[in-house]
Amino acid sequence: MNDCPLIPAPLAAREVGVAPATIRKWVQLGHLQPAGKSGRAHLFRLADVFQAERTTRRTGERPAP
Repeated sequence: MNDCPLIPAPLAAREVGVAPATIRKWVQLGHLQPAGKSGRAHLFRLADVFQAERTTRRTGERPAP
């Protein structure tokens, strides 16, 4: 899975149908870890973002988009 492309938070948010603020919240809560950085921007693996979305949906912690 290490060969997955890394994407910025706004694109990751769009892919899973949440607001970019939700991606930031998932990072703060420990549901999602950045896989890299480009300048100051965090980059994520799409598979990790989908996993965080499934986890927060299951636990009811998903903030509104």
